[in-house]
Amino acid sequence: MAIILDADVIIRGEKGVFDLRAWVGARADDEFAVAAITIAELWHGVERATGQHRAQRKRYLETIVSVLPIFPYTEQTAYVHAKLWAQLQTAGTMIGYYDLIVASTALERDFDLATFNKRHFSLVPHLRVIEPA
Repeated sequence: MAIILDADVIIRGEKGVFDLRAWVGARADDEFAVAAITIAELWHGVERATGQHRAQRKRYLETIVSVLPIFPYTEQTAYVHAKLWAQLQTAGTMIGYYDLIVASTALERDFDLATFNKRHFSLVPHLRVIEPA
């Protein structure tokens, strides 16, 4: 299985409320990646942090970036994004703009999405959502 990690999965791993390393390790046959917009969200968290917390958060993020592929926002991603945006807006089921890009990245590449916000992402047609356990 190919899985894109949502920011909340990575953040819970950082906070120690979810054992991301163990979960990924238990899924040795799966392929994992992160959408570029997720990296921006995580760097934003680093930039907002102060003192020792900032240094710890930065090290954690640098580790994530060094081991996981990052999928860029491409012209094809933009097309999937625009189509999905129009569809959800018309249906009155819009999700957050960054989440829309994460979902578009997963759909474009035919990846599942790992998130703890399953209810939110379930509004996206054809997106396969898994909640890590």
